[in-house]
Amino acid sequence: MESYLYSFLCLSVWYVILVYAFKLTFVHLWLNPRRIEKHFAKQGIKGPKYNFFLGNIKEIVSLAMDASSHPMPLSHDILPRVLSFYHHWKTIYGSTFLVWFGPTPRLTVVDPDLIKDIFIYKSELFEKNESPPLVRKLEGEGLLSLQGEKWAHHRKIMTPLFYMENIKLMIPLMEKSIKEMMEKWSSDIMSNKTGKVEVEVSKSFERLTEDIITRTVFGSGYEDGKGISELHSQQMVYAIEAYQKVFIPGFRFLPTEKNRISWKLDKQIKKQLMKLIKERENYYSTNGPCVSEECPKDLLEVMIKASRSNCPNRTCILGQTKQKGYYCCCSSSSKITAHDTIEECKTIFFAGKHTTSNLVTWTTVLLAMHPQWQEVAREEVLRICGAHDPPTQHHIANLKTLDMITNESLRLYPPAVATIRRAKVDAHLGDLTIPSGTELLIPILAIHHDTTLWGQDAIEFNPSRFSKGATNKHPMTFLPFGLGARRCIGQNIAILQAKLAITMILQRFSFHLSPNYKHAPTVLMLLHPQYGAPIIFQKL
Repeated sequence: MESYLYSFLCLSVWYVILVYAFKLTFVHLWLNPRRIEKHFAKQGIKGPKYNFFLGNIKEIVSLAMDASSHPMPLSHDILPRVLSFYHHWKTIYGSTFLVWFGPTPRLTVVDPDLIKDIFIYKSELFEKNESPPLVRKLEGEGLLSLQGEKWAHHRKIMTPLFYMENIKLMIPLMEKSIKEMMEKWSSDIMSNKTGKVEVEVSKSFERLTEDIITRTVFGSGYEDGKGISELHSQQMVYAIEAYQKVFIPGFRFLPTEKNRISWKLDKQIKKQLMKLIKERENYYSTNGPCVSEECPKDLLEVMIKASRSNCPNRTCILGQTKQKGYYCCCSSSSKITAHDTIEECKTIFFAGKHTTSNLVTWTTVLLAMHPQWQEVAREEVLRICGAHDPPTQHHIANLKTLDMITNESLRLYPPAVATIRRAKVDAHLGDLTIPSGTELLIPILAIHHDTTLWGQDAIEFNPSRFSKGATNKHPMTFLPFGLGARRCIGQNIAILQAKLAITMILQRFSFHLSPNYKHAPTVLMLLHPQYGAPIIFQKL
């Protein structure tokens, strides 16, 4: 009898689980998508039909693979290649349509007024969506991925690191790294009978920005930091391969040889970062942090100082207790831990390195493609900076032509070609009603190339359009670093580093595209040249 009751109970439990799982699957994977399709159809918005479980992923992957299967002509009309699914369905459904990434609906938004609402006026209704797990592993659980109170706390702590007063103190360190890179180029030119050298600049600029970011993160611990930076670069190689297989369910969990190497590298990075953090904390316990105004504040110093200042007497308790004249409140969101510091270091490595290197790469490619603008920029550089003297912050601020060129590079080839926000609640956006959970896809590249916003020459390289600054008839049409409160915190340092590198190159070299160059902008997390960017340099 007891055995019968036990079997009946087990069958009942399994029956309930199976019914619940069926209902959950049926509702989540079929009923909800159908309901949302009808909801937007009533508002005049259509899109490719939802397919059970996969949504439109199969079509998206097919379009992307076809677009990236071969190089394109030397043209800046890169939208069909880079955002192939958007370009394809825009011609069918218009610029605003509904597309399905699995069972998740994404509504494309290009209207500048709606973008202003999403990022500024109604930003509390929309949150940044989570990055795919493989991307999050590389970018860290720092400012790029944090949400809510913890994000606001970290942003407040880290913002002073990127003030111009601090960044300008890093200029000599940046110049040192740039000079070392160019000295190698000069040496290669001298040893070549042709008086020229071919440089694959995307790799060179990655190493350059990696060197500078290492100094930004670790400061006086630069030599130890270089080892960590190199480990992160190795991890990037293996993660990219896994990222390309992101549509194979569970691939990132498989103990393949390369996955195991990536996991091992991640452990090594965390272990070495923890070692540096403990060494810096021990140093500060004995000597105190750097307090001189002439000391650049590296990321480790900023984060460790914040962790030490949360509670003045180093005791953290929940709630508020008056201790020695201070009110100490160490909630889970305000306490800065060693883990937080590690994750922010990873974030700076990922975002700072690849955003900046891509900006310098595409700016160099554009100047190689358009020699007339290269000459105009060089004339300005030589007139303001001279032929040999290292540029100062004052020099860089007065290079108006280079400023125009940099903005045009960011417009035509933005590092992030799209961004996503998710509706936290049912929300009104213009005349639209957006159901909670709907993701809003803002195709930055499409907005930057829109002829209705930028004129008939929108896909042409014309830096003159920025002669009055980074403005247009609507301020929401230029967003290479995002908008609103979550605008990229490293924008100033990325632009300064790019301008400094291009300025010093223009002082010393003329350059043009190599015959081996294949124009193939593609997205692998950020926009980069699929086959590299070989450029021919010769000394002036």
